[in-house]
Amino acid sequence: MYKTEITLQINGEDRFVYVRNADTLLYVLRENLGLTGAKPGCLNGDCGACTIDVDGDAMKSCLMLAVEAVGKKVITVEGLKNAPIQTEFIEKFAFQCGYCTPGFIMNCNSLIQKYPKAGVSVIKDHLESNICRCTGYQEIEQAIKSGLFNATNGS
Repeated sequence: MYKTEITLQINGEDRFVYVRNADTLLYVLRENLGLTGAKPGCLNGDCGACTIDVDGDAMKSCLMLAVEAVGKKVITVEGLKNAPIQTEFIEKFAFQCGYCTPGFIMNCNSLIQKYPKAGVSVIKDHLESNICRCTGYQEIEQAIKSGLFNATNGS
């Protein structure tokens, strides 16, 4: 099996890994780098459990090859380091089993960064890319609204 060494910028650090051309970024993050926050769910881009940030955009790491991430800034949930949205998820009880939570947090963090004045319809549209089978989305929406409020008011 032929592998190539690549450099990925993950959570602000250059990481050197050997990958096959067909390795997904999700696989490399979890298996090569030990970053298990992004979760394998559907592995076809439907559930959002593997969502990460790539150059400021929420991306599903199961749909991206590791070699496509070369030269890009990748942030995983481990790299957020207590971002305000993480606190909001805790305070609003926006999780149950927690399996999908890292993906939701990454998606919501991206939403807050890109759309600091997002209204209800933008929030609902953004949340369609993630699936939770354990709970409703009301608490997650509350966490986002609170995060947006705090971001725009400098808290």
